Amino acid sequence: MNIEILKSKIHGARITEANLNYIGSIGIDENLMDAVNFIENEKVSIYNITNGERFDTYIIKAARGSKTISLNGAAARKVAVDDSIIIVSYASMDFEEAKKFKPTIVFPDINNSII
Repeated sequence: MNIEILKSKIHGARITEANLNYIGSIGIDENLMDAVNFIENEKVSIYNITNGERFDTYIIKAARGSKTISLNGAAARKVAVDDSIIIVSYASMDFEEAKKFKPTIVFPDINNSII
């Protein structure tokens, strides 16, 4: 039996851009992506702490060191610049393997720097 469990999480990232006229996705600074083992095009769930919105999208790389968290396309309507969000991805794995698995979690500061 396989179950879905938390794989990676960025908790408390700050939205730096919201671009309605762009093909949908979330742009994430490559340093943050590396810190939590996200990869480009990975499906992620976004939980907006500020307004309660919840939605899914996929990752594109933002410039390394830019501290960018950018919501694009229709998702830009679900956030505002400076909103605080949680970005999570899940993995499907065997039940016994899942018991031993430890997710990677990062709590960036207000400037999206890794603490």
